[in-house]
Amino acid sequence: MPLLEISIVPVGTDSPSFSTQVTDEVRVIEEKDLKYELTPTSTVLEGDIDDLWEAAKQMHQKALEVGPERIVTNINIDHRTDKQMDMDQQIEKVENHLG
Repeated sequence: MPLLEISIVPVGTDSPSFSTQVTDEVRVIEEKDLKYELTPTSTVLEGDIDDLWEAAKQMHQKALEVGPERIVTNINIDHRTDKQMDMDQQIEKVENHLG
């Protein structure tokens, strides 16, 4: 299954904190019933590529709706076609190599 990592940063706000915006964006993911993992600097989603694109678009729009005049959205997609893959497998493989 494709993985999409997204990080949305508001620019030019009155506060250096944006946890409220992240919470709003995670609600978008939950409404779409997508599997996700929140990290300190981004969010990783797993699902059908069309669903991931739509979620990223809605998260981007949601970030603009709360008022900043500018946001920076970074997206990375890991889409493997030769075999099935998911977030848990990716983490498990690394942990197995660590011993």
